Amino acid sequence: MKIVLVLLGILLVVLMAVEIGLRLRFGLGSPVLYLADSDIGYLLAPNQKTRRYGNQIEINQYSMRSASITSLPISGTRRVMLLGDSLVNGGWWTDQSQTLSALIGQQLGRQGQGEVLNVAANSWGPPNQLAYLQRFGMFGSEVIVLLLNTDDLFTEPPNPGVVGRDRNYPNKPPRLALVEVFNRRLKPSEPIPAAKQPQPSDPVGYNLDKIQGIEVIARQNNANFILAMTPLLREVGEPGSRDYEIKARQRLTEFTQAQNWVYIDFLPIFKATSQPETLYRDHIHLSPSGNQLVSEKISQKLEEELRIRNKNK
Repeated sequence: MKIVLVLLGILLVVLMAVEIGLRLRFGLGSPVLYLADSDIGYLLAPNQKTRRYGNQIEINQYSMRSASITSLPISGTRRVMLLGDSLVNGGWWTDQSQTLSALIGQQLGRQGQGEVLNVAANSWGPPNQLAYLQRFGMFGSEVIVLLLNTDDLFTEPPNPGVVGRDRNYPNKPPRLALVEVFNRRLKPSEPIPAAKQPQPSDPVGYNLDKIQGIEVIARQNNANFILAMTPLLREVGEPGSRDYEIKARQRLTEFTQAQNWVYIDFLPIFKATSQPETLYRDHIHLSPSGNQLVSEKISQKLEEELRIRNKNK
């Protein structure tokens, strides 16, 4: 009996040490939390601060990955809204200071112009982004930058059913870091109910309509609109874009030309680099060098748009 108690004591000490290590080293046990929303689908729970794998993550009162903000910019500050998905949000693998919005803000800040809002969540697409704008507005932003990737042209209607069921969208913290490891590695996700909205027969057309809705809100608020799109890694090299992706991209290009929008297509920009694979951390998300390139190109275009606004004042 005494041996059993000793072994149990040793096991308890080991588990406590592992628990502490998982929390301190990896930030496990305190994931970023989500809220289900019938219109937006889901959004980041407001007012969160955590650290994951050494990277600081802060979510403000409006579910942005930004520090707390005023509802309107303070005098002398030029506010830009960067809309997107995990590329903009940065995920657990990007420190708060190295997100695209932070990098763009730093570059604009050198001109005395910068405050860039990070309005993004993992796997958001135009339907989610438009619904967020319709709910919260633009916070006095002078420019909206919508950054998409090729997959976003096929985004389905918002589905709040993923929250609390899909392991990637928790709505409450686990009791232990060890529980989070179990949930992520071993426990299967619960079945996801279908979205209440019917699936569109033309997904690309559905998303183009949502993109146009975002541009309309920008125009109604006397703000400029910039659309940008990054490719998937395989589109840059071999095997290249698939036929349906080529057609979708062409539809987008023709749509932007017909609407006379400012459009940055990063596919030829990435292809022109000597080692495009170094721009990616996986098949879709960007590496630090990829973020740097994208932030520089967007910043250049933003500076042009802000100069135009200055002349028109």
